[in-house]
Amino acid sequence: MIEKLEEIKKHALDDINECSDEVALNNVKSKYVGKKSVFNEIMAGMSSLSNDEKREVGSKSNEVRNLITEALDNRLKTIKEEELNKKLNNDKIDITLPSRKRKKGTYHPLTLVRQEMEDLFISMGYDVVDGPEVETDKYCFEMLNLPKDHPARDAQDSFYITDEILLRTQTSAVQIRSMLANTEKKPFKLICPGKTYRRDDDDTTHSHEFSQIEGLVVGENISLSDLKGTLEIFAKKMFGENRELRFRSSYFPFTEPSYEVDVSCFKCNGKGCNICKGTGWIEILGSGMVHPKVLENCGFDSKKYQGFAFGAGIERIACLKYGVSVRDFFTNDYRFLKNFDRKEL
Repeated sequence: MIEKLEEIKKHALDDINECSDEVALNNVKSKYVGKKSVFNEIMAGMSSLSNDEKREVGSKSNEVRNLITEALDNRLKTIKEEELNKKLNNDKIDITLPSRKRKKGTYHPLTLVRQEMEDLFISMGYDVVDGPEVETDKYCFEMLNLPKDHPARDAQDSFYITDEILLRTQTSAVQIRSMLANTEKKPFKLICPGKTYRRDDDDTTHSHEFSQIEGLVVGENISLSDLKGTLEIFAKKMFGENRELRFRSSYFPFTEPSYEVDVSCFKCNGKGCNICKGTGWIEILGSGMVHPKVLENCGFDSKKYQGFAFGAGIERIACLKYGVSVRDFFTNDYRFLKNFDRKEL
């Protein structure tokens, strides 16, 4: 058996050296040290040997096995190094060639407008609050004083998932969640930016998916003058210091009184043009004093606390600010987006 082991060692080392890839090497490994290798045949025949012969054959068998295993590992290492060097030679880069110009991305205009509005209200002491886009009827409508027969609850206007679950139509639901979470019922100021969804025909001025930013202030002795002062600062920051505001009476179930807010046209300064459709004014948002019933629904004492709320479409603000259409925001056209890769002075 000793002679047979020497013969196995010689043949194994020769076969290992002839292997040029991992597949061939694995086949050799199975032949000589696998479960059905020649070593197992030798081990099976040792039962007929004397104790001295068993020790001698066993020792020689371990020596040969270790030698073959070491040779296999060394050959595998060599094969991998050869493959790597071959790949490096084939993929060699000519560093003398000029590099390709890479297009540099930028913030999306909607992101820029949202960040600008967030920075403004944060500087005024507001918290920025987020909430789920899939909402319940309770938070999206019921708590906001919208009766069951209100048009805003019609399935033609909202994306309902079930009878009680829908994609939120406004970020006002986040305001409700925030007021309910305010267990100590302390005064607060917050804004809720985020995506909203309504059934609408997509065109140059409308989209079924759009972004809103809504604000809510609740405290003692809050009045309409606080709302007007806040929105005046907002309008001048977004559209220029010379802008004037106009409040028009309107109706929203969750505010009383309610107002549509217009800003003087920044193109014609109120003289009338195609942007303002000849009126000199451009509608930018809805607002009003929080309805006492909404405060009561959220656990606030409406005799002690008052509040005001406002909501604006971020796409609308961006359209007016940059003079673009809603469709431009969803094209992912680099030629359009690169116009916003610059700092405003």
